[in-house]
Amino acid sequence: MAFRDDLSTTQQFLLSLLCFPLRPFYLCCLCLTDSKESKIKPHNLAQAEAAKVQATVNQPQTTVVTGETRFYEQPSAVASEPDHGNRVTVEIHPRTTSQIGKTHFFNRGTQVFPDLRGQDNEGFQDDRDQQPSLPQGQDLPGFPDYEEKRRSLPDEQDLHAYPWDRSNLKSMPIDLQQFKNLDAYAAKVNTRSNVEDLVSVLLQEAHSDLEKVRAIWIWISHHIEYDVEAYHDESKIFCKPAEVLQSGKSVCAGYSNLFEKMCSIAGIQCKNLSGHAKGRGYKPGKVFRGDSNHAWNAVFLHGRWHLLDSTWGSGYTMDKFIFRYNEFYFLTHPALFIAEHFPEDYKWQLLKPTLTLPQFERHIQYRSCFFARGLVAATPATAVIQTENGKATIVIESCRPTLFMSALNKLNENCLIMLQRNGMKLEVYPQQTGTHCLQIFAKHFQDMKGSYNFALECSLECSSVDKSISLPKDLIYPVGPNWFTEQVGILKASPPGPVIHTDDGRCAITFTQSEDLDFFATLMSNNSRIPEDIRRRHIWKTRQGNQAALKIHLPHAGHFALSIWAKKTSDPGGCQCALSYLLSCPNKSVAWPVFPQTFTNWEDDYELVAPLAGVLPANSQVQFKLKLPGICQAYVKCGEKPLPLTLSETGFWEGACNTSSGETVSVQISKEGENVRRYILEYKVKTR
Repeated sequence: MAFRDDLSTTQQFLLSLLCFPLRPFYLCCLCLTDSKESKIKPHNLAQAEAAKVQATVNQPQTTVVTGETRFYEQPSAVASEPDHGNRVTVEIHPRTTSQIGKTHFFNRGTQVFPDLRGQDNEGFQDDRDQQPSLPQGQDLPGFPDYEEKRRSLPDEQDLHAYPWDRSNLKSMPIDLQQFKNLDAYAAKVNTRSNVEDLVSVLLQEAHSDLEKVRAIWIWISHHIEYDVEAYHDESKIFCKPAEVLQSGKSVCAGYSNLFEKMCSIAGIQCKNLSGHAKGRGYKPGKVFRGDSNHAWNAVFLHGRWHLLDSTWGSGYTMDKFIFRYNEFYFLTHPALFIAEHFPEDYKWQLLKPTLTLPQFERHIQYRSCFFARGLVAATPATAVIQTENGKATIVIESCRPTLFMSALNKLNENCLIMLQRNGMKLEVYPQQTGTHCLQIFAKHFQDMKGSYNFALECSLECSSVDKSISLPKDLIYPVGPNWFTEQVGILKASPPGPVIHTDDGRCAITFTQSEDLDFFATLMSNNSRIPEDIRRRHIWKTRQGNQAALKIHLPHAGHFALSIWAKKTSDPGGCQCALSYLLSCPNKSVAWPVFPQTFTNWEDDYELVAPLAGVLPANSQVQFKLKLPGICQAYVKCGEKPLPLTLSETGFWEGACNTSSGETVSVQISKEGENVRRYILEYKVKTR
């Protein structure tokens, strides 16, 4: 009915006369319309002007005062007034001053919050898919009224689940190379006057929100040390940002407070989080009770919340703090962060579904190196593992070739590591009942000279001991043929398994060797009193072309570690253990003698068929059979006179010798054009 305001007085009078019979009805409609406009107008205006509210607040306006009534010369009819709880106050200014202004209250609708820097903040736009997954009931830094910011939060079902593709360590795609110059710059900044000045200097080279967070993270990780003294004496703890900056040290709460303050100055949404962490003093299976023991942060970038821990990113403590930058704890993927951090508010796990505290307590402790080395998961993934029949089995999955070591109660024994294409399998055989500490270490296979890194730790609860298994202390990991064996040059090794069981004390190993490969083997045992050089003579090596074979005759029953050491002749340095086997023989009657002693003139393509025993019976006729290509004559010597062997049609040198003439028997050869006999083998004659 607002059109009547545009009619002249005469036109309004004529309209009234014409419509006089309808005047009662007209008056009712007029009153009803005015009432409806007065009720609806504020809400419609709020929706129409919501995007302009903050802009008009910040713009200079000219107010004209006429008597007791104020109105704006600009066309806007909405002005912001002081807040009343969870409502917006809107004053309706009529076009004329003849009516009294009416004030209406209504719940806040769609709004656009100003960015802390005075620019559009992506995280606060009305876009449900780009909003932070802030847990309900938590105040956003800088916005004390939760209802005021509720519009910027997603509905309960929109909480980010952060799917993990089992390869990316970060919660957002990041190319660390892009930070190379920024990291170098931030690490060298040494401003300590105040936090504001420090942030100002850092932001000279950091422009995007991600770069600002990175610069702050790098500076804190390289300049704030953990206060070990304050950790033991709470009276010396200082956690205010200014105090942390000036002293250059603090505990975790000081790290997180300083990080939050610097982000706030830089215009970055940041949240201080606290909870339980599997850090200093943690033992697998620990039950967390009481107050939180750690603090970290969450930052809002690219429409999502991301987790980081600048305390653990800066280094570690022994008797003192040691700076050692750890990239893992910067924007760590929530699926990985939960391995060591449990927030007081479950929703700050940023997981779907969330873990309970008992689940966190039961979960195995993955160290940062676990994921940094390309490891994906361990099975079972529990902090405490129960043995079954004296054995515990742990399987680790990896997305890249990795070498492993293990320690049981800090000793490198009673463990059997078997490499797999995508990880490894570990069998542990505790030799005592009770609780044992198992630690696993890992490194990339190309980093042969590098050290192993601590990957995970768990406890073993052993209720019984498997007495049938006693692993040799000299057993070298990994055991059994694997991809690393092939990398060295040992291919198609057989048997394919890590353990060789033999009842008669004899076994054989065959493989195809790569060109230009030298190798030898050793045999070790815990309970053997036989010297090492004699134990090596229980291994007989043959090689025909690229096919190699090892015959093993064990000196007694028990468990033995067979190690094959190899290197390419063109490579510098010594041999490395390329393949290990565990040999198991329960037959206590086994007592095989050594193989004959070989000399340097024994060549790889020579073949000994008989006799294989290096100790011959006395006063006996012994048959000899050998294949010796490239020679012109072979002899067997027992006593003073050598006896020539005969070359058979099958290519073997054969003959017999009586052992009654001496204490040793030797095999000698001569080659074309040579007038000398060369020793290649020697046997001992058993004394009476």
